Amino acid sequence: MRRADLEHIIRAAADISDDNEIVIIGSQSVLGQFPDAPAELCVSMEADVFPRNHPERWDVIDGSIGELSPFHATFGYYAQGVEEATAVLPDGWKARLIPVRNENTRGATGLCLEIHDLLISKYVAGREKDHRFSVAAAQHGLSDWATLLQRLEVTRLDQDRRDLVAARIAQDFSGR
Repeated sequence: MRRADLEHIIRAAADISDDNEIVIIGSQSVLGQFPDAPAELCVSMEADVFPRNHPERWDVIDGSIGELSPFHATFGYYAQGVEEATAVLPDGWKARLIPVRNENTRGATGLCLEIHDLLISKYVAGREKDHRFSVAAAQHGLSDWATLLQRLEVTRLDQDRRDLVAARIAQDFSGR
């Protein structure tokens, strides 16, 4: 996905949900802070989104411009409507959202996760694709080990899970 694709999704999701603020919590939220993010971070063709002021309308987005929709068939990318609780995020993440608003969003604002908040959600999810994402972010210098550990400390996890995530973070930075 490219930044222009994300801006299109923001515009469409805002129209569909009748909400001018769309929160992007999946991997493609990286495009908010890093519009020209490295290709390894932009492989997903979906943006996980929900309307900030009407979060219950996530399913309207999913049904209208989600996977296998005419929107997806036409453009090759889509929005996956999700609930806010879909991702495990550090406390305070909402205050760090990165706004995307320009002529391409036609007045709507996309609110993208800050890279360290995004990465904590990826480390917690722990899937292979999340591991590839976090490694690439570290290799390209887009994340900071100390900041990740600070965010991990304010993420609601049991101690075993926290230790596992801390080990994954250390592994990603071990070659740097």
